Parts: sequence; structure tokens; C-alpha cells
Amino acid sequence: MNKSFTLQRRQWLVYASSLAVPWAAPVMAAARTPRLAAAWESGEGYQVGVLTQRGAALAVTASLDVPTRAHGVWVEAGGTLLAVARRPGDWLLRWRPDEAQGGKAIAWGWIEPDRAFNGHVVASPDGKLLYTTETNLETGQGLIGLRDAATLEKTGEWPTHGMDPHELLLDSDGSLMVANGGIPALPETGRLKIHMERMDASLVRLDTRAGALRGQWRLDDKRLSLRHIAWGEAARASATGRRVLGIALQAEHDDPAAKAAAPVLAVFDGERLQTLAASPGQLLAGYGGDIAPADGGFAVSCPRANGVAVWQAGGGWSGFLPLEEACAVASVSAAGKAGATLWAGGRLAALTRDGAGRMVSPAIKDVRLDNHWTPLTA
Repeated sequence: MNKSFTLQRRQWLVYASSLAVPWAAPVMAAARTPRLAAAWESGEGYQVGVLTQRGAALAVTASLDVPTRAHGVWVEAGGTLLAVARRPGDWLLRWRPDEAQGGKAIAWGWIEPDRAFNGHVVASPDGKLLYTTETNLETGQGLIGLRDAATLEKTGEWPTHGMDPHELLLDSDGSLMVANGGIPALPETGRLKIHMERMDASLVRLDTRAGALRGQWRLDDKRLSLRHIAWGEAARASATGRRVLGIALQAEHDDPAAKAAAPVLAVFDGERLQTLAASPGQLLAGYGGDIAPADGGFAVSCPRANGVAVWQAGGGWSGFLPLEEACAVASVSAAGKAGATLWAGGRLAALTRDGAGRMVSPAIKDVRLDNHWTPLTA
């Protein structure tokens, strides 16, 4: 990593931390549904913050400037937000989007010069520990960083037994599921993909007591990168009794036709990892951007195909929802109501259903969303 570039970012932080970012006045809780924590790019640069539905649009109701493009956003139990820089990134932050904080971050964490953040973080069930996906820049090997939640300081690390680890989630048994994207890269080339014949994507289960490997699974097609993951709805369990894990895929085939026709969804039932096909003739450009549970199945955003692909609970194809540059997807539960509604965010609009079940497209103005958003419930 270029140390002078890292220093420039830290100098930016010294300046930015002295400024309060203005945000809209608070509104009554009943008018806050839904509220979505997200990362985006605006005319002011890169930001993380909150989008709130206001009539026929999603409006920015809280925002915080960040030094580079953010990626994953995690909502902590107390309502604070964690955001991580896009890979290869060097910062992690905690922020509470309320008037009392004045738009300032509560804490920043910076990674070591020979490591890089890979864009995602989750908290342990007791909230005392954070897990981050990282890369050893000298060897290219994947790591899980262990961080003290109170200070964001690193306390240890575990190998992910692969390259390019991306998203991670805790299972109900306390183990950690990690998607190793498997794409080789070098520190001097950043995100440039090299030596693709060495590509080795896998899904791994790690014991969170000491990081021991409890299982590793691969797809038959070695050119499918495992990227983002989501647990299926609680009501849907596999024959093993476990919840089903959905994995959004990104195809890295040399042949453009093979890449365009590649699947964008795989599922893991606790024993077997397999891809699910789209409807015959439905090309999804081989690129799954984000994933969320939807009506017992899964929804995968396909920004290069300009829409959201949806599968049923049993794995059958459900349909395709057109949306320009669709990327961020989330399952949003309304206060006091059963079930959840899928929200997808695109270039200029979101896509969801209103109270009567009709498809609607609230506008998204003045921001360009990154890959993810996640609902706020308080």
C-alpha cells in the first residue's frame, strides 16, 4: 500500500473531523418508515448516511463525509452504524446518525500498512467483538480481523483459507460463514485482476472460539466468484434443519458469452453448495450485486442487466424486476406489521410495493448508491 496516500487520507480525517455535517431536522418515528442506512457518492464526494421515505422519494436525512468510497454498512444493536471502505480499503468508522453527534464520527479505525479491508464487518452476538474481512497484501491470503468493538482496535486475526474474502455472517450456532471471492490481486495493482487461472472461490465455516476451519465448499465452475451472502427467511430451513444461505455470484469467465449466461445465485443448505438457474433465455450478465431474502426465496440485484432477479422458496425462478443500475437490496419490515417488503435501489429510483401491494418507484435524488443498504428499525 502507498504509505504517503494513507497519510494523505489521515490528514483529510483531521480536517473533516473538525466539521459538523448538516442534516435534516428529525421527524416523528411514524414517518421514518422505511429508513435505510447506505453508502453513496454525491456532488460533495463520498458519504455514508440514512435515506428516509418522504412521499414519492427517498431523501437524505443524515450524512457523513468519508475519505474514499464506502461499501458495507452494519447496524449495531444500539443504533450506531459501522461503515467500511471498499476493497482495498484502509478505514472503518462508527457513527450515530442523530442530532446530538452533530454529523461527526464516534470512532475511526485504520488498518495496518500490510493489510487491506475488503468492505464488510459484522458484530459478535454480545456486541463486544467485530469481525472484518481483510487481505494480507504481502501474500494475498484472506483474513478475518478481530477488533475490540469499543475502540475498533485490532486484537487478532484468523485465516479464511482462501483469497479475496468478501462478505461474512454469523450462523445461529455461533460459527462464522465467509465468502472467499477467490480473485488474485497484488498490492501494487489494487483491484486489477491477475493470474485468473489461480482463481479459487469458496464458502467457509469458521469456529469463532479460535478461528478453526469447520468446513469449506466450492462450486464446480471455478470462474464463479462468491461475493455477497444473506440468510434466507427464518421460516425456510433445509433438510438439515439449518437456514439456507444465499450467495450472490460474479462471473469471471474469459468468454463473453459464458460470462453473460452465468448464474448469479448459489444456495447452501448446510451440506451442499449449488447454483440456481434463471428462466431459460433470461441473461443476467453474470453479475450479482447484492442479495436479500424475498418471500421465502432470494432476490439478487443485477446492475449490468438493469434489474432484480427473484427466486422462489423452493429454488424455482420467480421473475425479473427491471430497475436501472439495480444494486442495493434489503428486506424491510414495517413497524407493527408481519412479514417484510423487498426494497431495491437503483440509479435514479428505488423499487418496492406500497401498502396495497402495487409496485412503486420512489425517486432517489442527488446520490449514486453503492452496493448495499440496510434497514434501520429505531
